[in-house]
Amino acid sequence: MATNHDYYEILGVSKSAKQDEIKRAYRKLALEWHPDKNKDPHATEKFKEINEAYEVLSNEQKRQQYDQFGHSAFRPGSGGFGGGAQGNPFGGGFRQGPFTYSYSTSGGNPFEGFDFSDPFDIFEQFFGGGFRQTQTARRQAYQIRIDFLDAVKGITKEIHIPRGRAGEGSVAKTIKIPAGVDNGSRIRFDDFDIVIEVKEDSRYKREGNNITTTFEVSLIQAILGTVAEIPTLDGSVKVRIQSGTQPGTVIRLKGKGVPHLRTGGAGDLYVEILVKIPEKISKKQRDLLEEFERLK
Repeated sequence: MATNHDYYEILGVSKSAKQDEIKRAYRKLALEWHPDKNKDPHATEKFKEINEAYEVLSNEQKRQQYDQFGHSAFRPGSGGFGGGAQGNPFGGGFRQGPFTYSYSTSGGNPFEGFDFSDPFDIFEQFFGGGFRQTQTARRQAYQIRIDFLDAVKGITKEIHIPRGRAGEGSVAKTIKIPAGVDNGSRIRFDDFDIVIEVKEDSRYKREGNNITTTFEVSLIQAILGTVAEIPTLDGSVKVRIQSGTQPGTVIRLKGKGVPHLRTGGAGDLYVEILVKIPEKISKKQRDLLEEFERLK
């Protein structure tokens, strides 16, 4: 380990702190001391300390070892979590928080089998979008989180890729994400890949290249029919609601879905009609409805 300072003191939490408290403290300090943002000459070392403390305290197994043995639990030859015949588990490379993940060892991944921290959502606060680095056998891959409409329409984004180990800064890359990408879409850029994660949207649900949504009409509109302006991904369109439309009726708007990523064209938009039933009515309205019922 790089520091002998107390990990709890570094993160400013008590020894009885819960995991959510530890995570909140880490996020705040990592954002404050990241060397790309903080120009203090000691920022790099402070940032390393913060990440080192979080790597231990965010893992229950390692935290128990630390509480029992202190820093000696992670020194080569110790009887703690990182010692013994296995040696230092960080000998092949140490992941400094969410900003870099590297190892090189003939024995495979030294972290395999252990649940190390997963604080990658800090990139969403720091760089404007969820961003995660992974590794493949041949090429590095980075995960980026984008909005639903950005996935549908495409977007050009500037991302910051970690350069080397924590504290060595990052390099800016401009990438163009094509229209129609979905969760898990993998896009090749230069010497790295981008894996897409799409945020959910409260209005639309995606099923392949088709999307579904709902549209509410009044009881009278459902009975008499109306022309409604239904919102789509490309603005509102006028749609005739037929008289006698039943709740749950689905209207298909061809070509108003998500663009096909490779073949051109687009999927369809399916609109489910909801009928709003008044919760309160006046006496006159009640009389009219009763008269309507008698006349059928």
